Amino acid sequence: MKKTTLYFFIVVLLAACANNKENTPDVSGIKVDLKIERFDKDFFNLDTNNLVEGLQRLEANYPAFYNDYMQGILGVNGAANDLSTQKMTRVILNNYAPVYAAATQELSDFSTIEKDLKKGFQFVKYYFPQYRIPGIITFMGTFDAPGMALTERYIGIGLHQYAGKNFEGYKSEQLRQLYPAYISRRFESQYIPANVMKAVVTDLFPDKSATKPLIEQMIEKGKQWWLLDKLLPGEPDSVKTGYTKQQLDWCRQNEGLMWSYMLKNEDLYSITPSTIQIYIGEAPFTQAFSQELSPGNIGQWIGWQIVRKFAENNPNLKPEDVMQTPAKKVLEESKYKPK
Repeated sequence: MKKTTLYFFIVVLLAACANNKENTPDVSGIKVDLKIERFDKDFFNLDTNNLVEGLQRLEANYPAFYNDYMQGILGVNGAANDLSTQKMTRVILNNYAPVYAAATQELSDFSTIEKDLKKGFQFVKYYFPQYRIPGIITFMGTFDAPGMALTERYIGIGLHQYAGKNFEGYKSEQLRQLYPAYISRRFESQYIPANVMKAVVTDLFPDKSATKPLIEQMIEKGKQWWLLDKLLPGEPDSVKTGYTKQQLDWCRQNEGLMWSYMLKNEDLYSITPSTIQIYIGEAPFTQAFSQELSPGNIGQWIGWQIVRKFAENNPNLKPEDVMQTPAKKVLEESKYKPK
């Protein structure tokens, strides 16, 4: 009996895997010219005894990114003979050297990341053939700079947020204020492909829901994770969401209870910032639920499930159609009633 049960389980598992493969388009024939430029390496090879010439050479080698980096990330004008530019350059070279060393070690094998990014962009081209694939460039920013920067021609990967979750610098009291542990634990290379694809999703469909009611924000943000599913179908949900496996398990087990609680206790069409903040955005947990097991940003997760149901009920819709469907219609046609 045990052998029969085990055999049945394996058959079901294999069938499920086969179905997943059938639902995932074959993108192997789509050509993607992906180029990853290491601006960070050339920056940290600058000679501080000959900084003016080095900065001029850096600008010449990266004409489409240099000013974005200097002005948008470091906050200086970037002119090689500008004293503020020289001073900030030395600050990065000196003060951020340990961060750069840790990040270089974390990213010692870039081939896996490059492979995952190429696959992701193949899916991007499959669903959105007209989309221009941006360049990928790595840089070292100040700690208050974004870890993913979208410019006109590049998606920049800020290595200051990828030094590894065990990097001692993240544990300092000052950085704990900026990067609490529930955030810094994601500062690992495995999150880079998902974060790059999130930037692509934002580029394709900017989130304009900030002033909308809670439920509409939940659904609009849920659309982002739904599209991320399409672009990285093999990526674990924990990497896409930033939740731990334990938090994901808790969400799946308590999906019906969470939705029931919100229906009974919240005005889903509230535009009150304090109410929205409980369910949307970074937090170690969601106030209304378990502090030990619930993740923050539970609203986006529920919105994701609503969008999934809507897409399942409308299989003929293309991803672009799903993304552009008004949130109210998504909610109505999803017939979302989790148990």
